[in-house]
Amino acid sequence: MASIGLTRQQVFICNVVKCRPPGNRDPLPEETEACSKYLDRQVAAVNPRVIVTLGRHSMARYFPNARISSLHGQGRVVNGQMVVAMYHPAAALHQPSLRKQVEEDFARLPDWLARAERVSAPDPDPPTGPEQLSLF
Repeated sequence: MASIGLTRQQVFICNVVKCRPPGNRDPLPEETEACSKYLDRQVAAVNPRVIVTLGRHSMARYFPNARISSLHGQGRVVNGQMVVAMYHPAAALHQPSLRKQVEEDFARLPDWLARAERVSAPDPDPPTGPEQLSLF
């Protein structure tokens, strides 16, 4: 039985497309776009500390035109949320030379979670809003 708490989820796994394309092919941009609003709502509801993009298709959502070979293992704040790009674990099965990189990137997840906590920490002195001016 799972319990629901008020803390943010640390790890949440989902896909950028909600059904696998025919023949297990890569999703087309229009298929990814068709699922984007649903994914946005999922991410907003779960509010994970870190979004880890596994593979180039999910990475492209947050880092358009980037190459996973140059961005994997790196994190950036996107729209106020820490996003870390990683190779999909299946990549290490297809290309054994990537296994070490995949393992190293996953081993750094605790560091990214700690960094994300600092990024999303509440402001100790939040702004009080605009000052109401008096006519007199």
